[in-house]
Amino acid sequence: MITSKFLNPKNDVAFRKIFGTEKHKNILIHFINDVLKLNGKDKVKDVEFLPTIQDPDIACKKESIVDVLCEDQNQKKFIIEMQVAPQEGFEKRAQYYAAKAYSRQLNQGKDVGGRYQDLREVIFIAIIDYIVFPNKKNYLSKHVILDDNTYQRDLKDFSFTFIELPKFKIKSIEELSNIIEKWCYFFKYAPDTTEQDLKKLIGSDFVIKDAYEALNRFNWSDVELSTYEKEIKRIMDNQAVEEYMKNTARQEGRQEGRQEGRQEGRQEGRAEGEKLGKLKVAKTMLQEGDLLDKIIRVTGLSKSDIQSIM
Repeated sequence: MITSKFLNPKNDVAFRKIFGTEKHKNILIHFINDVLKLNGKDKVKDVEFLPTIQDPDIACKKESIVDVLCEDQNQKKFIIEMQVAPQEGFEKRAQYYAAKAYSRQLNQGKDVGGRYQDLREVIFIAIIDYIVFPNKKNYLSKHVILDDNTYQRDLKDFSFTFIELPKFKIKSIEELSNIIEKWCYFFKYAPDTTEQDLKKLIGSDFVIKDAYEALNRFNWSDVELSTYEKEIKRIMDNQAVEEYMKNTARQEGRQEGRQEGRQEGRQEGRAEGEKLGKLKVAKTMLQEGDLLDKIIRVTGLSKSDIQSIM
């Protein structure tokens, strides 16, 4: 049941509606320019949305589909991803996505005529609701290919920008100092934003207002809201299944632990009993005057074990 006026932009349905449709592509353009700090000739002025299926042969797999794939007026490719659930190796998945988008240009015949020198840059941007790089303090990190000695960027066709939302710490709207922080606030706190908050948040950045308006549930059709709620249910169902599996694994682990403990206890008991028996034999042999070497050979006890009963 939806209770907030503003929906959650981290929901896949909401995210694609805001950043993956012609109706709201001005929001996507501003977001890209703001996050990458693009100016002058590098600034994105327009985008064309491309099919998000990276590999038609494996389209049934989540790994083959990106959230938003587009190109700008210079045919640079942009992949925009929202990742909510923790996924091991997401940084590798990001590189896989970028490599797919890069290599597919040779087969499109639109801007690359089968020539490697005409391949266009691929830029990957991810908004992540968990921590991918625990050793990095900043919530925003950009990754490029550099020369190991000179740190020059000779290979310029790939870049990866990650926004790790849990690292974005803010106490109030008044603390927001730039447009990137406003975007982070939008992704993290949109459902909790009041009309009063929104007025303070917007300032002169009207694209933020557009983004909130796109999230306004009163601007959504019944069909769209139903799809949005189905996505919430799907996530909750997946979480319930995952939690059930974790609990089952923990219970099985405890049972196995108890069984192993009992088994180890029995084994230790048998070993202790066997040793006591050997010590009795050793004691009898000592009383009968047998030599130490013979007692060790017969009982298998160590010299120190035998000396302890002498």
